[in-house]
Amino acid sequence: MASALEQLRQMTTVVADTGEVSAVKAYAPVDCTTNPSLVLAASKDPAAAELIDREIAAGRAKGWTAEQVTDVLTVAIGAELTKLVPGRVSTEVDACLSFDTAASVVRAREIIAEYDRRGVSKDRILIKLASTWEGIRAAETLQKEGIDCNLTLLFAMAQAVACADADAFLISPFVGRITDWYKKAEGVESYAPDEDPGVKSVRAIYDYYKSNGIDTVVMGASFRNTDQIKALAGCDNLTISPKLLDELEQDQSVLPRALSPETASGVAPVEMGEAAFRWAMNADAMATEKLAEGIRNFDKDHKKLIALVAEQMAGKTSA
Repeated sequence: MASALEQLRQMTTVVADTGEVSAVKAYAPVDCTTNPSLVLAASKDPAAAELIDREIAAGRAKGWTAEQVTDVLTVAIGAELTKLVPGRVSTEVDACLSFDTAASVVRAREIIAEYDRRGVSKDRILIKLASTWEGIRAAETLQKEGIDCNLTLLFAMAQAVACADADAFLISPFVGRITDWYKKAEGVESYAPDEDPGVKSVRAIYDYYKSNGIDTVVMGASFRNTDQIKALAGCDNLTISPKLLDELEQDQSVLPRALSPETASGVAPVEMGEAAFRWAMNADAMATEKLAEGIRNFDKDHKKLIALVAEQMAGKTSA
């Protein structure tokens, strides 16, 4: 019998939730998704050591700052990943720009220009932006320019509706982080897959999109276990960590389809202007807290990566 991973690939686009070259080579996903935390992990990947040393040496020779080298390094890793996957590689706009629409657009254009300089066309890249009101507005501008966007740190239906209205190419609702919040809030150890709050959130978003003919891709992310993944089999995309990809590869059980456009409930569309968006987020403690926490943590890891590059530029450490 085919593994659960192979069965999943028959109904869902499997994306690797990693920026590590060795992991991508091992699991052969269609796409790769990255964020500062994953790029920081990739910086310790032996398979990427030569690339990192080369980029740091080039930046040092040009008199660049560690931050400038880090920006280019992130794209260099992404460009390497485009050689390994047939689909898209996501690259994230700095988390510190999550509340600045204009600066986010400028940074996104810089990322696309750097990829172009390396021979990678924009149709191979997704620009990742936090699903703040400002990030969604930046995505709206970029989509009109033909730059496809991945709206990340998505925890609420309000964010999903606003992203769809902005014609975002893809959204990444965070299953595991939603579940983490509810486990702590409700004092429970675990949920059955069908009752898992993170799973239920993605199912509701998927149903809304399919009910209303919305083309935006729904990509479940941030999984804590394979049961959550299986409960979303059939979702457009699922981005999965190497550890859970390996568990699915070893799993020989039958994997039934959980989501399908044909079973959409026909739920009506919702109006989502700025005031409605901000009120809905204010009313949702989980979404507000997890969005803020996610932005802080991505920014923290971005700063850690800059510090690591600075040390290597100074010759204090080696990749």
